[in-house]
Amino acid sequence: MTIGGVSIILILGICNLLLILFQLLSGLRVIKVKFGVHKKTGIALVVFATVHGLLGFIAT
Repeated sequence: MTIGGVSIILILGICNLLLILFQLLSGLRVIKVKFGVHKKTGIALVVFATVHGLLGFIAT
């Protein structure tokens, strides 16, 4: 499963890393965002992490 020669699992893992960093920085108020944005990115993180985990499990 690749997109342009890059594994979908790798792409989702990088997205997860970026979402976790955003959640951390916005939770610590290093980046000032509204609570709604923080909440929506948290939901996106759960979705991306679930798909990432399921694909990783299926790939092995």
